[in-house]
Amino acid sequence: MELAEIRTYPIKSTQGILRPSARILPWGLEGDRRWAVVDPLGEVIWVGEHPRFLSVSATETPEGGLHLSAKGMDDLSVPPATGAMVPVGVSTLDRAVLAHPDAHEWFTRLLSRPARLVWLDDPGRRTLTEEHGEIIDFVWEAPLLLVSRSSLRRLDDWIAEGAMERQEHPPDPLDMTRFRPNAVIEGAQPFVEDTWTSVRIGEIDFHVSELCDRCATTLWDPATQERGKEPLRTLAKHRRWDGKTWFGIRLVPRNLGELRVGDEVRPGCRPPR
Repeated sequence: MELAEIRTYPIKSTQGILRPSARILPWGLEGDRRWAVVDPLGEVIWVGEHPRFLSVSATETPEGGLHLSAKGMDDLSVPPATGAMVPVGVSTLDRAVLAHPDAHEWFTRLLSRPARLVWLDDPGRRTLTEEHGEIIDFVWEAPLLLVSRSSLRRLDDWIAEGAMERQEHPPDPLDMTRFRPNAVIEGAQPFVEDTWTSVRIGEIDFHVSELCDRCATTLWDPATQERGKEPLRTLAKHRRWDGKTWFGIRLVPRNLGELRVGDEVRPGCRPPR
C-alpha cells in the first residue's frame, strides 16, 4: 500500500489543494483548516448549508495570508489576520482572530448572508482528548482523515448495482473530493481500514481514533454544486450501524515529520475475533 494523495484545506469547507508533500504538526497537516468562515454570532458556516463554498479556491501566500477565487467573484488577496479576537462557536475553542474586512465582504457576497473570515492563531488553544488529538485546528473530530481508493471503487460498484436494480442509468463514479480527505491510499483491500488501530505512513506513526461518520456534505457534487442522494443512500444500505453511515478513518499523529506522496503505508490491525 502507498500514499496516493495529500490534500489540505486552507479554509474549512472550501476546495482542497493537492500537495506532493506536507509537514505533520501536532495539530495535523501544515496549512490545513487554520481559517474558517463564521456568522456574526461566531457560528461556523458549513458547506452542507452553502454549497457555494465548493467553488472557492483558497491558496496560502508566503506572507501568511490567502488568495481567494470563486466562480462569479473577483479574486481577492487577504493579508495575514491581525484583527480583534472574537467569540467562535467551536467545541473547546472560545475565540479566533478576525481577518481583513475585505474578506468578510467577499464571503458575504458569495454566500448572500453576513459572514466573517477568522483565523486560528494558536491551535494549542483548542484541545480535545488524547484519543482524538490533544491539539487540533478547525477540524471536527481528529487532525487527519484517511480514505482508500479501493473502498471508493467498491462504493461506486454498490451505487451502480442499486441504479440497475431501480432500472436507472448508472451514475458516473464519485469524486473522492466529496469525502474531503487529507490522505488517500492505494493498494488496500476495500474497507480493510475499518480494522486498523494504528498506521505508519512513511516516517509518521498515527493512532486511529475512530471511523468517520458521514454527513450531508457528501451529497453535494463538488464540480456542479448540485445535491443528489448519493453516497448516503448506498452507504445507508451497506455501511450503516450505530445510527450512522461510515466511510474513512480519523487519524491522530504520534510524531512529527513529513508525509510524501508515494510513502509506504503499514497498518496495525485488531486481532481477528
